[in-house]
Amino acid sequence: MKLTIRDLDIPGKRVFVRVDFNVPLQNGIITDDTRIRETLPTIRYVIEHGGTAVIASHLGRPKGKPSKELSLRPVAERLTELLRRPVTFVEDCVGEQVQNTVQQVHKSGVGLVLLENLRFHSEEEKNDPRFAAALASLCDLYVDDAFGAAHRAHASVEGITHYVSKAAAGLLMERELQYLSHALESPEPPFVAILGGAKVSDKIDVIENMISRVDRLLIGGAMAYTFFKSRGVPIGGSLVEDDKLADAQRITAVATARGLQFALPVDHVVTDRIEAGTPHEVLAIGDAAIGRRIGVDIGPATIARYEKMIADAKTVIWNGPMGVFEIEAFATGTNAVARAVASVNGTTIVGGGDSIAALRRAGLSEHVTHMSTGGGASLEFLGGRTLPGVAALTDV
Repeated sequence: MKLTIRDLDIPGKRVFVRVDFNVPLQNGIITDDTRIRETLPTIRYVIEHGGTAVIASHLGRPKGKPSKELSLRPVAERLTELLRRPVTFVEDCVGEQVQNTVQQVHKSGVGLVLLENLRFHSEEEKNDPRFAAALASLCDLYVDDAFGAAHRAHASVEGITHYVSKAAAGLLMERELQYLSHALESPEPPFVAILGGAKVSDKIDVIENMISRVDRLLIGGAMAYTFFKSRGVPIGGSLVEDDKLADAQRITAVATARGLQFALPVDHVVTDRIEAGTPHEVLAIGDAAIGRRIGVDIGPATIARYEKMIADAKTVIWNGPMGVFEIEAFATGTNAVARAVASVNGTTIVGGGDSIAALRRAGLSEHVTHMSTGGGASLEFLGGRTLPGVAALTDV
């Protein structure tokens, strides 16, 4: 058990809140503020309990140098709108100017400071101790609400915790850990995992960790073709990872030995080009008529099969689309899975940007138990790895 923000004595304290404001920007405009909204409860908690929130985040990959295009200034403006409170933006994250500004804000009682992009300093990703100590000097307490960065041993995620008296999970981090831990440690059966996306390599650890825990494992997306090729099934020009064929064979053997319901598509949509408006048709898996065409979605027979396997589940984890869902003609399978997961009467956890986007597009995001903001962090957690940002938090 880790300390949470509820365990901290906040009144009169400066609280360093590490968040994940790695939001999409287009010409300086935030196109999706979900990550900002998700951490508002934690920021409000600090303010409402009499603390000063010193908020810090990375944005993009500036490679250790300042970049106007990757400044967090637009985030400060959006945060001001959402909180309906003034947010003081500082054009750096360490140094005398930052120290002075934080102290002034703290004394004034306004209580909200947003630091400039942490990754404008190369020391952040290097987890430099001096940089971590400089960040820690801005606060009395540390709260990590950036689950999406918890798999990175960076200065603001792991290093800083060595220089503060207490390091606690924020409300979003707490929720992420609660639901993902529940799925791994005490899921209600039937427990169904649905994994899609392009690469087996991205999810090998997850698959191997889940095989001993789930009752059913459903595979979709381009990653299915690595399994098919490992079995000698014709896949045409579909995306495949040749260096993962042995892994696919081993995973299949383990699943079979355990008696796991390990489901791969039985039919698919194929086309010669991944473009909107291109001709496409449904073929059975293994039909040589695929030629050199590409598999881009699961077919209707697979959809019906997967819907049935999901329907009576009590715990579901879904990460990754069933096809090239960005193109409407190839989104049928992903949309069907989204509806099936949203209809489950149990705990439903959805991770990965594409799966969440599909849920939102279908207007179903309110019908799942939890949408993980973690991305790579959630995959590593589900894969059984220790996350540096979680391990660094103070034990209860």
